This record gives sequence, structure tokens and C-alpha cells, in this order.
Amino acid sequence: MNEKLITFLATGFGSGLSPFAPGTMGTLVGVVICLLCLPLPWPMRLLIVIALSALSIYIAQQAEIIYQKKDDQRIVIDEIIGIQITMLPVAITVLHLCVGFVLFRIFDILKPFPINNLQRLPGGWGVVIDDVAAGIYAGVVLWLFVYLFKF
Repeated sequence: MNEKLITFLATGFGSGLSPFAPGTMGTLVGVVICLLCLPLPWPMRLLIVIALSALSIYIAQQAEIIYQKKDDQRIVIDEIIGIQITMLPVAITVLHLCVGFVLFRIFDILKPFPINNLQRLPGGWGVVIDDVAAGIYAGVVLWLFVYLFKF
């Protein structure tokens, strides 16, 4: 892939270039992608998330080389995949997206154990895997909310 395409994807179609809360802006792009996946059956969503996860690791690795900085804040492809993972265990509804968005951002920002240690992994793995873990945490909590409170 060429440098322009890598930076375009790594920055979440430019959302990571926002001067205010680039990670949140990248997560919003992920919400739009979730909405685009709305008509897809769950197994297809799962395959897309797996493929996007692998692509995210590669793109993040290449973007770190381009930006010459570890986990540069402009790289938000990891937030995009994180919200996809958050939404996997539940139906995609407006309410679920809103709650999932908030939960994912909380886990992504606070990075509770062991998420905080995952950033130490080298290259694209270190950029993406902490957001994958934050997405898993948020997805579990979201699923529990949906299961327990029937919303």
C-alpha cells in the first residue's frame, strides 16, 4: 500500500487529524461502520471484524513507521476496530451504539489491567491490541446491560 492510503486508513478517513479528541472522532467513524453493517447477519459481521482487525494491525504498523512515533494520536484505526468488537455481542441499535460508544471510550481511556500492559507490544500489535481488549471489556459490559436490563 502507498503512504497516502495507509495514512488515510490509519487516521480513520481523516478523523484522527481532529485537533480535539481524535480517538473519539475515530470511534465515531467506527459507529458509522457499525451502521453500515446493520443489515449483515452476525457471522458476516464477525468475519468482517476479524479481517478488519488483521488489517488494522498492518495499517497501524505502517503508520507508526510513517509518523515515526509509537502509537501516534493520529492513528485511530484501532478505535474503529475497538467499537466493532464492542458491538459484536449485541444487536446494532441506536441505544446499544450509544451505550457501547460510552463504554468503549471509558475502557479505552482508563485502560484497566491488563489493557494498560498491552500497549507495550511491538508495532501495530501494541497500537491495536489494547483497543481490542477495551472493546472486549466494553462488549461484555454492554451484553450484561442488555441481558440484565432488557434494553
